[in-house]
Amino acid sequence: MTLRPDLAIIAANVAAGSRVLDVGCGDGALMAALRDTRQVDARGLELDAGDVAAAVGRGLSVVQGDADTDLADYPDNSFDYAILSQTLQTTRHPDMVLENLLRIGKHAFVSFPNFAHWRVRASLLFGGRMPVTRLLPVEWYATPNIHHVTVDDFRAFVQGRGITLEGSWFLSGDQSCGSAMANLFAEHAVFLLRR
Repeated sequence: MTLRPDLAIIAANVAAGSRVLDVGCGDGALMAALRDTRQVDARGLELDAGDVAAAVGRGLSVVQGDADTDLADYPDNSFDYAILSQTLQTTRHPDMVLENLLRIGKHAFVSFPNFAHWRVRASLLFGGRMPVTRLLPVEWYATPNIHHVTVDDFRAFVQGRGITLEGSWFLSGDQSCGSAMANLFAEHAVFLLRR
């Protein structure tokens, strides 16, 4: 099974044998890869009932729940890694979700589409319309994205809250790109954080 590029980055950087909580785990593709290749004890939280059923069908431990409300029920430091991939921008209170991730996990992976990518900017500038791209594939009225975050927004958020940035990766298409101009050229960002 081939993982999405952001998930492949996360999978390559999770220590073998770790305890992991994947928040917004979808159908469990990352959890299955971590279990099968890194002997990780992976748990998942997913809002969509169909995705929960698919993940459970893979033999994974996934419960249906909402990151905005249900993360508060998890004890402090109960996981080595808490993962939030392509979910941050869909939460109602991303700041509280991030605080809970860093409380629950000793480390937190966060990935999201970069809304400052040059194609998004060009769509707004020249077309005057919200963009539809490979990572933002639906029209504005059907998108689950309610908070439009950029690489620079996230960096400022992390710095302003005294969160330690352990690693960052940026993708343009499915290829890595540099961090210097990531706010303009990265379509997707992956950050590894800790308190």
